[in-house]
Amino acid sequence: MILRGPLSGRRRVLLVILLLVLAWLAYAWFAGMAITRGVEMRDMDWDGDGTVSRTELAQAFYAVVVEESQQGSRHCRTFKWRRSGEQIRVDCRTVFGEQAADKR
Repeated sequence: MILRGPLSGRRRVLLVILLLVLAWLAYAWFAGMAITRGVEMRDMDWDGDGTVSRTELAQAFYAVVVEESQQGSRHCRTFKWRRSGEQIRVDCRTVFGEQAADKR
């Protein structure tokens, strides 16, 4: 076994930090945070100025949620502020060939 003897102070601190990061990641996934929904960096332009700043990148970790919906072959992602629920934007795309694959 790798661990021999009691846990040292450093190992306890490392274990606590690791558990906190995993707990936050689980919460972020459950809450629908943008960083856990596969949003690319170029799509994180929340204020619409055409560039992604460090602040906007950080907001993907704590402030922006993504709601995904599907209507037939149309797939939409709604970006909202987590606290206020105010809609930032909606990205929709039409996926061809997916329904044909489902009928087979």
